[in-house]
Amino acid sequence: MEVLLKFKLSEHLYLRDPEQTEIGKAIVSNAIVLIFEIGFEQFTFKKLAVKINSTEPTIYRYFTSKHKLLTYILNWYWSYLEYVCKMRLAEINDPTKKMMLILEIITHHADHHTHLHDYNLDHLHHIVISESSKSYLVKEVDEINNEMMFAPLKSLCLFISEVLLTLAPKFPYPKSLASTLLETAHDQQFFSEHLPKLTDNKSRNNHKDYVLKYLTRLTFSTITDP
Repeated sequence: MEVLLKFKLSEHLYLRDPEQTEIGKAIVSNAIVLIFEIGFEQFTFKKLAVKINSTEPTIYRYFTSKHKLLTYILNWYWSYLEYVCKMRLAEINDPTKKMMLILEIITHHADHHTHLHDYNLDHLHHIVISESSKSYLVKEVDEINNEMMFAPLKSLCLFISEVLLTLAPKFPYPKSLASTLLETAHDQQFFSEHLPKLTDNKSRNNHKDYVLKYLTRLTFSTITDP
């Protein structure tokens, strides 16, 4: 089943909303494929133009840099994860079950549609694991933040922190733990796949299962009062 999803992202990310035209949609969907295939360092607008059978100036009419295009893609993904969390948790009352489901979602265990609005979620998940830190580990991070370019990530963290507080109302670090869980979900899977000696995944496979088990232990041991 193919589902159409649209999220309102910061207008500072683009010159022209790519959701409004077919070429804009092609730019984003093919950028996801290309970044997945060759990595962000090797990705260029010139290569993207060839892939979509267009020109670099056409891409620049939508995005001023590949960094903003990457941030746009990541923001779409964060918005999607929050949408899935809210939708899947709506009918669950048990806060423990809610938290467990969130951990499944952020480690990509929960069921999902493979394609939504021409965006491949498996490719997106890979990009988030490998490339997401490149969106904010930059010298201009404060300026970028002031333009609300990280709003979807903050919103997702806030949602997770609110669920954590239903489990442990007196826990003093809900936002810090929420952001730690998101970052750890990506870092530990990357390490498990590529730098396994930085993890305790002795099987050297089943990376998502390992990360989910680790995050579950981390979450519930952290919020438990001593």
